[in-house]
Amino acid sequence: MEKQKICIIGGGLTGLITAATLSKLNLDVDLITDSIGKNQNSSRTIAISQNNYNFLKKIDILKFSKNEFWPCSKMKLYAKNKKDKFTEIYELDNNKQPQKQILYMMKNSKIMDHLIKNIKKNKLISLKIKKKISKINTLGLLKEIKYNYKNTSKYNLIILCTGNNSNLVKTFFNGKSFERNYDEISLSVILKHSKFKNNIARQIFLDDEIFALLPISNKKTSIVWSIKKKIINEYKNKKKTILKNKIKFYTKNFLNNVKFLSKIEQKNLNLLIRRQYYKDRILLFGDALHVVHPLAGQGFNMVIRDLIDLEKILKNKINLGLDIGSSDVLLEFSNKTKSRNLIYSLGIDFIRNSFSFERKTFKNIRNEIITKFNKNNFSKNLFYNLADKGLEF
Repeated sequence: MEKQKICIIGGGLTGLITAATLSKLNLDVDLITDSIGKNQNSSRTIAISQNNYNFLKKIDILKFSKNEFWPCSKMKLYAKNKKDKFTEIYELDNNKQPQKQILYMMKNSKIMDHLIKNIKKNKLISLKIKKKISKINTLGLLKEIKYNYKNTSKYNLIILCTGNNSNLVKTFFNGKSFERNYDEISLSVILKHSKFKNNIARQIFLDDEIFALLPISNKKTSIVWSIKKKIINEYKNKKKTILKNKIKFYTKNFLNNVKFLSKIEQKNLNLLIRRQYYKDRILLFGDALHVVHPLAGQGFNMVIRDLIDLEKILKNKINLGLDIGSSDVLLEFSNKTKSRNLIYSLGIDFIRNSFSFERKTFKNIRNEIITKFNKNNFSKNLFYNLADKGLEF
């Protein structure tokens, strides 16, 4: 059988890591993107679970130093009390397995920089920048991509890593998803502060907001703050000043001598669960399949888990000499991941909703339940495994 070829469309973090990973299967990979390294100055960060961190190390596509993926050995949850202060209600640590971390943190721009360097040196990956795709056709058993109505290429499999709102996704998969608008905005910024042993990830549950402090070094912390749009709109022309003052107030018990290293970025928050994963040699991936609330830090971890399964399935089919883009192969991937992603996404949505109660009675009951879980080692191990490996069927 001739060497098989994959086309990955989209040069964001998902597209880059998918191309680098699948090239390890000795496949020819075309990576098509309108730009490479876009938003390199972004303040956004990603959280990686221990299991996914081990996978990235194993496939050896990222040449990062020990401290670039910053380890967090604990996670603490806080609720606001009557005195406008924060009470710790839950702690998750790795004392029983010190070789394992709760999570690792890294700036998006850093991991993308490593991936871009890898891809540019990789002879199996052909990078096609600013190639406008005019059409995707069926050509015999394979798929054909046309650029600007002139050049053509043929592929066994096309993977769309373009997000949910791209024209290609809407053309082939329009209307086949469950979506919910949270009417919230995620704010992200990098803070510099006094040096200390910064290894605890913290989440503060406020009345209508979730405020996370995520360490990325002993002197830097990433802030991810989800807040209602209506609250932001009330700030009007004083928004920048008010937001900075609130960030300083929320962090003052944990960080000293705070300085802002980046501008405050914002992103609309919503829930997306895709019903259809593939169609005629075209596979959706990343945000085109599922988008979840950032409160659990699981968005990119879900992508990596899907990638682990896809890599295993394709590797097995290649060893058997089978067509990697056939409907049987894509159905196997869909069956392996779809139910897991559905339950996991709805679980995160449930957690988010449980922290959006406006009545104090519900909040008090919620906090009491979490406090009881905090005293139960079995539930802690369960939560750690769910955050680390996701659901396993």
